[in-house]
Amino acid sequence: MFTAVDIITTKRNGRPLTPEQLTWVVNAYTAGEVSDEQFSALAMAIYFQGLTDEELFALTTAMLKSGVTLDFSDLGKPTADKHSTGGVGDKITLPLTPLVASYGVAVPQLSGRGLGHTGGTLDKLESIPGFTVDLTETEIRDQLRSVGGVICAATAELAPADKKIYALRDVTATVDSMPLIASSIMSKKLAEGTDTLVLDVKTGTGAFMQDEDAARQLAEKMVWLGKEHGVATTAVLTRMDTPLGYTVGNAIEVEETLEVLAGGGPADVVELTLTLAQHMLAGAGIDADPAEHLANGKAMDAWRAMVTAQHGDPHAPLPIPPHEYTLVAPESGVLARLDARAVGEATWRLGAGRQVQGQSVQATAGIRLHAKPGDRITAGQALMTLYTETEDRIAAAQQPLESAIEVAETFTAPDLIIDVID
Repeated sequence: MFTAVDIITTKRNGRPLTPEQLTWVVNAYTAGEVSDEQFSALAMAIYFQGLTDEELFALTTAMLKSGVTLDFSDLGKPTADKHSTGGVGDKITLPLTPLVASYGVAVPQLSGRGLGHTGGTLDKLESIPGFTVDLTETEIRDQLRSVGGVICAATAELAPADKKIYALRDVTATVDSMPLIASSIMSKKLAEGTDTLVLDVKTGTGAFMQDEDAARQLAEKMVWLGKEHGVATTAVLTRMDTPLGYTVGNAIEVEETLEVLAGGGPADVVELTLTLAQHMLAGAGIDADPAEHLANGKAMDAWRAMVTAQHGDPHAPLPIPPHEYTLVAPESGVLARLDARAVGEATWRLGAGRQVQGQSVQATAGIRLHAKPGDRITAGQALMTLYTETEDRIAAAQQPLESAIEVAETFTAPDLIIDVID
């Protein structure tokens, strides 16, 4: 018979827990038999003592099996999924899902909402008139069969242990623990039951893992966890010091997504979309250049089919913000820094994000960038435009941007993609 106190004491003292102990404590906490206070103590012990590979595997498996696991093997087509660790202007899921689906791959992209300085995929999609993100498992399965791609909220039955544990970590300063991050992400993604998983692990000022070595370690552990569970897993380590693309917000990022799907769009968004698509297609056994379906319109066709299937109108105009304010370049030279976290925080202050789960967000709030690091700028030229539905938010949004910009004589932007770990 296990007890929570014995398990906490074991980990607090730096001794490894058995798979049986970890399975018991996860199930007991999910069922309400272990208190929040007790699991908080265990999470803090893990934060300081870490987990062995055996412990990490056992914790992830217990969380994975705490609810239903999906199985799409009856669809008659390969399945692939993607996960990003979160960034600013990270709209990649939106063009990536229909692009990969246009090659006959089922892409069940179960996504989340924004919190803090990072945006949420579901918030962005809900700026499309009529778009519905809450689907049943049957609706998800039917859409994968008929359309190929779906972007929606995870069902409550999927890895419920993670939902409960994450909420606890969020208020106990244990979010930024590598083993707890890895088990959280992988329990949810493995529960989705796809054949292939591609991870976009971000590092830099706008990422949750700002240290590159820590981000690499996280990527390696998640790839290992995926393969140990029989899922072909690849991680792409990417830079998040500067926002992706030229838009940060909700409707404004959908607008940029449409540019990419039409064969244009910012170079960095296109590069990352194509890189992740290439790995997803390769995992699905498809040898193709995904750039072809951006150029010939097939990815756009898949987008319109997906939006229509989820009750959205792909031809409806996106909402327009009633208020805007333009910030200008303070001096002439080459833009050497445009801090992603500061831009993300400013966007949140404009109304695009939320402080706590459940708050509503503004569909039209956001920031449009007019230059990126490496561009030559002139004093007084437009550097970024702020959008909001609440005019008095503009002053607060400007505060984090005051120290977000640096101008130099010369600067060469570093590569977006740092490494591929497989």
